[in-house]
Amino acid sequence: MTDWLSLTRVGLAGPAGRAVAVRNGELLPHARFAADVARWQAAFASVRGSRIAVYFDDSYDFACALFGAWHAGKVAVLPGDAQPATLETLLPQVDACAGDLPGSLRPAAEAGAPLSPLDLRETLAVIYTSGSSGRPLALQKRLAQLEAEVQHLEAVFGARLDEDGAPSIHSTVSHQHIYGLLFLVAWPLAAGRVVAVEKIAYPEQMAERLGPAPSVLVSSPAHLRRLPEGLDWTPARGGLRSIFSSGGPLPPEASEQAHALTGQSPIEVYGSSETGGVAWRQRALHGDAWTPLPDVKWRLKDDTLCVKSTHLDGDDWWETSDRAKALDDGRFVLQGRADRIAKVAEKRVSLVAMEEALVATGLLVEARTLMVEDTLGPRLAVVGVPSAAGTELLKTQGKRALNDRLRAELLRGFERVVLPRRFRYLRELPVNTQGKATEALLSMLFKPELPPVQWRDRRLPQAALSLEIVPQLRVLEGHFPGAPVLPGVVQLDWAIAFARQAFPGMPPRFLRVDQLKFQQPVLPPLQLELAMEWSAEAGHLSFRYSSQHGAHSSGRVMFGDRP
Repeated sequence: MTDWLSLTRVGLAGPAGRAVAVRNGELLPHARFAADVARWQAAFASVRGSRIAVYFDDSYDFACALFGAWHAGKVAVLPGDAQPATLETLLPQVDACAGDLPGSLRPAAEAGAPLSPLDLRETLAVIYTSGSSGRPLALQKRLAQLEAEVQHLEAVFGARLDEDGAPSIHSTVSHQHIYGLLFLVAWPLAAGRVVAVEKIAYPEQMAERLGPAPSVLVSSPAHLRRLPEGLDWTPARGGLRSIFSSGGPLPPEASEQAHALTGQSPIEVYGSSETGGVAWRQRALHGDAWTPLPDVKWRLKDDTLCVKSTHLDGDDWWETSDRAKALDDGRFVLQGRADRIAKVAEKRVSLVAMEEALVATGLLVEARTLMVEDTLGPRLAVVGVPSAAGTELLKTQGKRALNDRLRAELLRGFERVVLPRRFRYLRELPVNTQGKATEALLSMLFKPELPPVQWRDRRLPQAALSLEIVPQLRVLEGHFPGAPVLPGVVQLDWAIAFARQAFPGMPPRFLRVDQLKFQQPVLPPLQLELAMEWSAEAGHLSFRYSSQHGAHSSGRVMFGDRP
């Protein structure tokens, strides 16, 4: 680790020639990063409070603002998203914002006083759990915890990454959560590896960007599960050094396919927001067994895994929510979750046990159970991915027959009163940018509502928002099987619906659409941007959908009080 920089010093001037990121083909040197950190520090130094919310799509800008907040002596609060519900909770708890958040500050035009190294114990961040098993929870992390973990990652994996020179780091995940924070910000900055700022959204981009130059992929099970064999993976096989996967279990068949296509068996990192990294494995070498990371101690309490390490704040043992079995060689095998208990009709039900029972029927290959609101109150619901047998039953006898078969099988181990009442069947579970099938996304499948949105501007006469388009949206059903495309009529309907939220004085009647254009299809998963402008005098709404791929559609909608 001859070029290693402590996280206490990465915001200061680094070695000559050192780079931190590449954006739109431009290499961003460490000297520029240090200057940008200093400008953000100057901006945050004038904030009277101590808590700064930091949220950026761009990982370089995020890193600059994060270290700027830390060097200003602030607590960096890192929300996992910027959805309205998140902002409603977040904004009252912070003193200023940076990035893609309402009222965000900008970096100062010039730096202030020279910066000093950070304090490992007093430098703090607040991160959030993913929300995969409930509402996201806020967790405090000290810089010392991040420093310890990146040193351990480097000790285990650094040599293989730099075997023929430092590789570039490519990603499909967000830096706003602990996995991306470590693998896309803290570890590359400390080790001197360059991060490609543009995220990989599609398998085609993955096959194109991962070679032939040395590269590393930081991904999630959700992205690695759907790698198509029809792409040319030859460049990736030539340059790819390692694939990292975290955030959930990677199915064996997905690991094998990724290995066959790219030449790299994914390195799975097991951990959580609370514990940080705990252990790792490569299925091609280790099968199901997990090897603890350096300085991680573990033990079993009954069959529940407990861990202690410098990735945690303090010397206490942390009881996880995972069951495990000890192996004779000091490794362990995970055996499912021990938490997620729901109360149905005054009876406690293990949602994990029910999911395992649903998969054991042979009719589903994946299942998630959750409580959803219904007109009669909270109900237990199932989101399932049918197996070949389940798909055949759906085709020949319909959804009701599959529902009844599953409920009948569940009666072997559950009382009738707790059986699920609502079912949704999909080709794959919906996931967010972190590869997590969160309760928010799963609940959306049971509600006839618009997709999750993030308002960026709601000031007359203009408004702008982001929409998270995932393949499982109900409006995509049947359009088209195997290749979902957001229908044009839905884009028009959404523009009108969101416009009525943003501009409450709009006339009640739709008259006509002028200048309607569809430049390119909207193919999920995609973050779609909608910009709108309302002209009260002319009675027309102008709208435009765009994304990182450019313009998708636009038009002008005329309204009036009478037809």
